Amino acid sequence: MSAQAIHGIIGYTITPFDAEGHLDLPALGHSIERLIEGGVHAIAPLGSTGEGAYLTEQEWEAVAKFTLTQVNQRVPTIVSVSDLTTAGTLRRARFAEEHGADAVMVLPISYWKLSEEEIFEHYRAVGDQLGIPIMLYNNPGTSGIDMSVDLIMRIVNSVGNVTMVKESTGDIQRMHQLHLRSQGQLPFYNGCNPLALEAFVAGAKGWCTAAPNLIPELNCQLYMATSEGQLDKAKALFYRQLPLLDFILRGGLPSTIKAGLRLTGIEAGAPRRPLSALNAEGCRQLQGMLNELT
Repeated sequence: MSAQAIHGIIGYTITPFDAEGHLDLPALGHSIERLIEGGVHAIAPLGSTGEGAYLTEQEWEAVAKFTLTQVNQRVPTIVSVSDLTTAGTLRRARFAEEHGADAVMVLPISYWKLSEEEIFEHYRAVGDQLGIPIMLYNNPGTSGIDMSVDLIMRIVNSVGNVTMVKESTGDIQRMHQLHLRSQGQLPFYNGCNPLALEAFVAGAKGWCTAAPNLIPELNCQLYMATSEGQLDKAKALFYRQLPLLDFILRGGLPSTIKAGLRLTGIEAGAPRRPLSALNAEGCRQLQGMLNELT
């Protein structure tokens, strides 16, 4: 599958746990069906929302395999494979590819501050041994690494299967620069919820977000309105959902999304420590927003 085929609303899945803290794969299946029925254009497991950093390797593999089986190629699946080491990232990327992933997402993670050359070699090492597309993920808020546009373009131009970029700095100028530097040929995706409208207007191919777990129809309507050039309609749709988008970001993706799913009838368990469940006041606020939107 080419990068051009991945577009629209890319729904980030949760990783549900039962009361004892073990994986709850039936609940994961239920949440995936909710996303697909809600109209998302792709599924992305094991990212920040999916608590991929807090899973054992066996749990990570179980979630990846289950998700790919459940989705069953009805929409593209982009598996987040980031790990502290290049070897670990490559191992996960190969696992995802072997089990049918359409693409993988790679976020450089390191205890030590990485040089640009080290980041470049990380992507090249993974790309050289993988046969499916890679979505380069720039999110300094979680990785501590902010890749410059120069570095991103160097990686894209040198590593053949790094064919798309998820940009999560919250700086719309990054997206403009990626568009200009690639002459409009590099698909880029918005990873910052409050920037969704601006990103689509700037030419973003899609929006990678946890919000469709709670309001899939509204997210998809926003994408369709911008795709069809109906900017007044898009503005109205965006500002209607913006308070919830802000709340999800401020409250932490696993905590707010799991609380929201519980409020709408899907029990996904608590986030894994050190993350905490949304408190009572937060749940009250979230319920009020959901009541207004659903």
